[in-house]
Amino acid sequence: MDVRAHNREAWNKEVETGNRWTIPVRPDEIAAALHGNWGIFLTPTKTVPRDWFPPLAGAEVLCLASGGGQQGPILAAAGAVVTVYDNSPRQLEQDVLVAEREGLPIITIEGDMADLGVFPDEHFDLIVHPVSNTFAPEVNPVWREAYRVLKDGGALLSGFTNPWAYLFDFEIEEKQRILQVRHHLPYSDLDSLTEAERLRLFGSDAPLEYSHTLDDQIGGQIAAGFVISGFYEDRNSPDEKDLLSEYTPYFIATRAEKLNPQRY
Repeated sequence: MDVRAHNREAWNKEVETGNRWTIPVRPDEIAAALHGNWGIFLTPTKTVPRDWFPPLAGAEVLCLASGGGQQGPILAAAGAVVTVYDNSPRQLEQDVLVAEREGLPIITIEGDMADLGVFPDEHFDLIVHPVSNTFAPEVNPVWREAYRVLKDGGALLSGFTNPWAYLFDFEIEEKQRILQVRHHLPYSDLDSLTEAERLRLFGSDAPLEYSHTLDDQIGGQIAAGFVISGFYEDRNSPDEKDLLSEYTPYFIATRAEKLNPQRY
């Protein structure tokens, strides 16, 4: 299966059905950001600490796999020069909608998060990468490309799913509210379920998901050259009625810096 093509169409449909990560920010949120009152999300409920950001006025910011009219417009209103790079044309349309509505200069480009070949080396001051590598079969190419296009001293702010979220039998969890271990990690919708199970549980239009080990999520950033300088955990919002989030954080966010080795 062509995973990128499948997930492109799947996220186009998520826009149509109103997935929370596809709903553009409101005009009042942009107005507040223009006056310095802003925040963005890498994970569902916690805003990113303000001290994770560089001064945004004139900063070159890449919103990586971050379409949907949310992070990009807020950062543009806060003064950044924003490029939104996403696999879904419909997600990018949400950013264009806000940019045109609010008069914000946002660049949108369709592409694969693991291939940033359209950008030169050391181009961005900041990369914002909310929970999205869940939809990529391999995560280490994402980290390597992010490192390449960041300037020395730049930062990568990432959110991702804790891999143990995929340990449990999804059907038993949903129907019986029981956490029963079933899947080996790392998990893949294509390899950990039969096709009949996948279609029954999620339907043919759902994005394909993958867990990634913490070795790859955190160790992969370090292996790419980053220094981890910030970390927090988060849970699903209560309206998701997510059983696992009642017991443990479901998501992780990291701040990773590209530092010149000569400084050490």
